[in-house]
Amino acid sequence: MQRLWVRWVALILFVAVLGTVFVFLGEWQLRRLEQRKERNVSTISNEQSPVKPYTEVFNRPIVEADQWQRVEARGTFDASHQFVIRYRSNGDANGYEVVTPLQTSAGWVLVDRGFVAMDRGVAIPSTAPPPPSGEVTVIGHVRRSEQGRQGAVQPVNGQTRLVNSAALQSALPYRVPDGYIGLLTVDPPQTGGLVPVLVPELSDGPHFWYAVQWFMFTGIGVLGVVVFIRGDLRARRENATAVASGTQPEAASADPAGKQPSLR
Repeated sequence: MQRLWVRWVALILFVAVLGTVFVFLGEWQLRRLEQRKERNVSTISNEQSPVKPYTEVFNRPIVEADQWQRVEARGTFDASHQFVIRYRSNGDANGYEVVTPLQTSAGWVLVDRGFVAMDRGVAIPSTAPPPPSGEVTVIGHVRRSEQGRQGAVQPVNGQTRLVNSAALQSALPYRVPDGYIGLLTVDPPQTGGLVPVLVPELSDGPHFWYAVQWFMFTGIGVLGVVVFIRGDLRARRENATAVASGTQPEAASADPAGKQPSLR
């Protein structure tokens, strides 16, 4: 019985640790679900709000609640300091984006001029399509700086993986504010096949069902411990019954006359 207790305690401890991890992962998915719902509400509210002058938003660090607010900026693009943002997707399409600084009467601001779709196997161009010349009027979404490892945000030869205003600042001779504008329209219009970046899908995503799966794994682990221990107890009872019923050994009983069996 002592051996069984040692095995049971080890199993219970293992399942307890594993179950704690599974519960934590389930709760993490539920937190992500709540964050996604809050983001969806904020996105819808910002998209339905009137267009604001960009200076009303880009005067402070850009946070999640600012995203997808529509803003307007008027100025001139700096075609000599463009950035190609590699390996991007827009819906089902893959390609790249182009970020160009815009000089306004209030200063500079980064503008993601849009997405260019590319066929698989086609090399990303080393130079971006030129922006419209002269004064333009831009309407677009407020976007947060994207975060990632140093190699993904730091521009090299005018190219990078993520749009991070602080990292792009290192390649510019002037100051730009935090965040950037994701272009929706520009007047006069631009060329080069650029299209606006799509708003993220406004759904709850798979987080709820992921949470259910993690909680189910916890339940399966607990049920497995019960089944395992019950199996051990049943096997022990069957063993004890077999020993109790087997009072006489079956082999080599003595001859009724007291004679030993002869060997031939």
